[in-house]
Amino acid sequence: MPTPIRAVVITVSDACAAGERQDASGEALVELLTGLGAEIVAKVVVNDDLEPLAHKLRAYADLKHVNLMVTTGGTGFGHRDNTPEATLQVIEREAPGLAEAMRSETLKNTPMAMISRGVSGIRSNTLIINLPGSPKAVRESFEVIKPVLHHAIDLLSGETRHKPD
Repeated sequence: MPTPIRAVVITVSDACAAGERQDASGEALVELLTGLGAEIVAKVVVNDDLEPLAHKLRAYADLKHVNLMVTTGGTGFGHRDNTPEATLQVIEREAPGLAEAMRSETLKNTPMAMISRGVSGIRSNTLIINLPGSPKAVRESFEVIKPVLHHAIDLLSGETRHKPD
């Protein structure tokens, strides 16, 4: 039986944090994770400020009952796009294959995938994954990583026996 996924969804957006725009990408992410059987521990919207975002990532990753944190937004080339930098400050080990696979596969749908700077990594026993900020990009990126999420969470929980193919 797979380890239960207990996830935090963080939307990084100045406009959403200010109430100027609805958080459609965060809502899409909650729907996708719930469909995978994940329990949503928290869903928050924060602005793009680097240090408060890093603090929020650190705080949630260090909770014993959280094992997955997925961000949406703040991964582009804009001056306020700080999600990758905040994530890199917080993680202890990188997990580059996830971000590489998302960019590679979604590039087949849009050239905009080339300008996503999202990263992935591990802090404590929590996997942190950055997704782009549009609902379409969230859905497409999630489809790429969905097949490995349960196994990744199992590995982080200490379940390291190889499963038969």
